[in-house]
Amino acid sequence: MSVRPIRRSDYETLNRLHRQVGWPERSQAGWRWLEDNPARRDIDAPFGWVVADRQDEPVAMLGNLIQRFRKNERRLYAATGFSIIVPPERTGASRYLIKAILAQPNLFACYTLNANPRAAPLYRLFGLKPGPTETHALKLSWMVDPLTCLKGRLLRRLLGGISAEQARRLGEPLMNARLFQPRRLKLPDGVVVLRDVGENSPYADFWRALTAEGRLLADRGPEIMAWRLSDPDQTLPPIMLGRVRDGRLVGTATAMMTKTSLIEPPCLDIIDLTALKAAPEAIEVLAGALIDNARALGAAKVRLQVTNPDILDQLGALTPKARREGGWGHCHARVDDPVLAETWAPTPFDGDYAVCARAVPAPRARRAPVRASAVQGQAWKA
Repeated sequence: MSVRPIRRSDYETLNRLHRQVGWPERSQAGWRWLEDNPARRDIDAPFGWVVADRQDEPVAMLGNLIQRFRKNERRLYAATGFSIIVPPERTGASRYLIKAILAQPNLFACYTLNANPRAAPLYRLFGLKPGPTETHALKLSWMVDPLTCLKGRLLRRLLGGISAEQARRLGEPLMNARLFQPRRLKLPDGVVVLRDVGENSPYADFWRALTAEGRLLADRGPEIMAWRLSDPDQTLPPIMLGRVRDGRLVGTATAMMTKTSLIEPPCLDIIDLTALKAAPEAIEVLAGALIDNARALGAAKVRLQVTNPDILDQLGALTPKARREGGWGHCHARVDDPVLAETWAPTPFDGDYAVCARAVPAPRARRAPVRASAVQGQAWKA
C-alpha cells in the first residue's frame, strides 16, 4: 500500500471518509486551522497520512496532532493520532498508518488517549502500553439531565447498529433550545470567566507559574491556547474558567459543548483542568462550577474523558458522584525516555478531543459561529 502525507488537495476526499463513518467533517478553513498548529510548524511534521490507491486518491487516513510539551525550560514534542479511518475493504491499512506516525523523528512520545474498544488492542502490537496504570480505562461523567441521558441510552440500544447514512436520515434528535441562548454563568466566589490568553494576561502569568513547578506539561501557553480557541468549525465557543486566589490565577478549566453522534445528547466536555501545586482545591471548585452550569447551557451531562491519579484525588467530593464510563484501555502511549514516562500525567488537553470532537450542529437559521460573548459571566482582568 502507498502511504504519503496529507495534501491540501485531499481535503474533500478526507471529508468523504469522515462522512462514511459518521464523523464530523471539516470546512476548508478547518483543515487549514489544523495545518496551522504552532507545534506542528515547529518541527515541520505532516499533519497526517493517507493510504492512496493507484490513482493516488486517499482510501484511508490518520491525523497527526503534534503536541508541544514543557519541562522547566525544555521544549519537547509528542504526537497523538486522530481520526484513523480505514474502510473494511482496506483491512490492514491501519498498520501502515500507525507505523508512519511512530517513525517520526524528534519525539519523546507517541500516544492515543482516545482509542475505541475495537482499536485499543491494536496499539499494544506496536509497543504502546496502557497508562496511567490506575486510570487508563476510566472516564468520568456527571449527569445533569437524567431524562435526556435516558433517552440517549434508549436510542443507542434501538439504533446502535445502523449505518452513518441511516443515522443522518433521523435528523438531529435530543437537541434543546438552551444550546444557542446566551447564558450568564452562576459562578462561586473566586471563579471567573477568562477571555484573554495573550502574552500580557493573567493567564500567561499562570502558565509561567505552572512551568516553573518543573512538571512535564502539554504546552498551554498563550500561543497554543490562542490557536486552540480559534477553531473555525466550532459552533459554540469554549468556556474558560479561572480560580483566583490572592489576586492571581491558581487554576483553570476549559470545556466545550459536543454531541458525539446524531443519537447522543449534548455533552459539556472538560478538555482541560489544571492547577498549581499550591492550589489543588481549584480542581474541584472549577469542575463543580462547570457541572452546576451545564444544564442551563444545554448539556445533558458533563464528561472528563481522561484523568490521572492526582486529578482523581483533587476532584474531592465530585469523584464518588461521578459515573464510571469507559472500561477499556483508551489511553496507550510509547514514551522513549523512562524518566519522562514516570513523570507524565496525561490530561484531556494532551489528547485529540479538542481537535476531533463533534461540535453541536448550529440551527439552520444560524450557521455562523457564535461569538465568545455568548457565554457571559464575570470576566477577570488584572
